[in-house]
Amino acid sequence: HASTALLLPSARCLFDQPVQVKVEGLRSRQVVTMRARSTDEKGVVFSSSATYRADGSGEIDLLRDPSLSGSYVGVEPMGLLWSMKADALHKRFQKPCALNPHVVRFSVHEEDREDRMLAEVTNERLLIGNGVSRVPVKGRNYQGVLFTPPGEGPFPAVLDLCTLMSEKRASLLASRGFMVLTVPVYTDHPDNVKQIHLDHFKEAVDFLQQQPKVGSKGVGIMARSKGGDIALSLAAFVSGVKAVVSINSCNAVVGVPLYYQNHQIISPLRSDITKIITTESGASILKYGLGDPLAEENKDSLVPIEQAKGHFLFVASEDDLNWDSKAYMDQMAERLKRHGKENFETLCYPGAGHLLEPPYSPYCASSFHRLVHHVVLWGGEARAHAEAEVHLWSKIQEFFRTHLSCDAAQTKAKL
Repeated sequence: HASTALLLPSARCLFDQPVQVKVEGLRSRQVVTMRARSTDEKGVVFSSSATYRADGSGEIDLLRDPSLSGSYVGVEPMGLLWSMKADALHKRFQKPCALNPHVVRFSVHEEDREDRMLAEVTNERLLIGNGVSRVPVKGRNYQGVLFTPPGEGPFPAVLDLCTLMSEKRASLLASRGFMVLTVPVYTDHPDNVKQIHLDHFKEAVDFLQQQPKVGSKGVGIMARSKGGDIALSLAAFVSGVKAVVSINSCNAVVGVPLYYQNHQIISPLRSDITKIITTESGASILKYGLGDPLAEENKDSLVPIEQAKGHFLFVASEDDLNWDSKAYMDQMAERLKRHGKENFETLCYPGAGHLLEPPYSPYCASSFHRLVHHVVLWGGEARAHAEAEVHLWSKIQEFFRTHLSCDAAQTKAKL
């Protein structure tokens, strides 16, 4: 009595594409345990499991059927992916290089018998689309990786400012038709960085604008967390920034002073480490450890976003435990309104945590924070967080397409 597991439309897909998981050839109403397993680049194994009951004809379809118990319950077509966890506490799924696919093995077992496997199928989730080129780039004062979609273009251009080097978001966005340069905020160990120079990131913006296949008149910037205050500052001080997606970032400069043209332009927001909360799991809640950006003594740390010519998409997770993203977002919206500006949209996700990623990543509740040398709680409830990621990913693409319009004539003029 052979059963098969199927992945539709295909077992190979982009990381950010959903798959339909189906099982056929089970006994009528048979109850089985479905599992997913994957190993990240650090060799850590992530897994999930859920119990399903077949229908009268011995079939299970995750688009339709609810999980009865396990890592999640209810109808969650991609639940086996986002609910994957490591056996050890405080692990974050590491996939820094875009060239290696995220390989997930789905298997079907007799109920609660891991040793009795009935069917299995492997899902290859590619981080880089067909024909997308990946070129490491080294400027005078920055380094990064440039992803270019196949074809002649013209393509809208986006600078992805990641706090620490990661290619996933950039390579996936390039697979969706954008030219994307990903540049980390910290190339050195964060402890060794005493100041950050906006000029280094302006150099990356200029490099993008000079690419022959770029069609947009200005560039977009996408950033989360610490990358966010750099993105906001670029929008405020550097011309040519047309659209900024700022995800769970602060409205003030965090950590170290910001310099531009050899002058300090913004001083860092003070923090108060006595306000960090330690929980029983050993993970800390950093949320209350930053000073109030609106307090009198911190006003020199605020980014003057009202100077920006481009558009903003502010995104905040209401359950962010890294810092108070929702309050910072509201303060930025308020500041722009006060200056008579309407060049922004806000997006709020209740139940989501700090680490909003491209969709279908294993949800991470807590992990080691390389900037503060602590294991921290990121916040969020897995299902709501996973839903937010799917919604946000399409919003980002829509926002950049709207504000980075391409004109074929322009590209020719450049060539």
